[in-house]
Amino acid sequence: MKVSIGIASMLLALSAHAGDVVRYPLPDGNKFPIASAVEVPAGTSLIFQSGSLGSPKDPSATPGTAAYWGDTKTQALSAFANIKKALDTEGVGFGDVVKMLVFLVGDPANDGKMDFKGFMEAYTQYFGTPEQPNLPARSAVQVAGLAAPGALVEIEVVLARKAPAPAGKKKH
Repeated sequence: MKVSIGIASMLLALSAHAGDVVRYPLPDGNKFPIASAVEVPAGTSLIFQSGSLGSPKDPSATPGTAAYWGDTKTQALSAFANIKKALDTEGVGFGDVVKMLVFLVGDPANDGKMDFKGFMEAYTQYFGTPEQPNLPARSAVQVAGLAAPGALVEIEVVLARKAPAPAGKKKH
């Protein structure tokens, strides 16, 4: 009986470690820096982060202009910096992101097309790096506009937390 209890305890411990988030690569060796899918085990807390814009590049410029906001890459870098501030206060990081949805407005300087290349130049500074190799499942779509006139980038993320929320965090 003691052997059965010991084995059951070991299996339970192993299953807790096996319950990690699983990130599936894109098929056919595709190296594009996103996951094909991400599997989150039961018992993992999910955090749904609201969409984040970048901060103005030049707050003294006319609001809503390219000079005020900057280009897509500039806005994406700023949006990721703003997201990082929020994640730091929540006790998580970019490695915990399991899903990302990116809204890109067509850039007038790019014939009204979204600047996907500019976005990717910012994205790859935060995801798929040696320091942070975890890739989220991700979609990027062009939209007609965002709530802030002239903004070209909004990013929302979903994160998976393996541990319970820190003590003292208010829940509603």
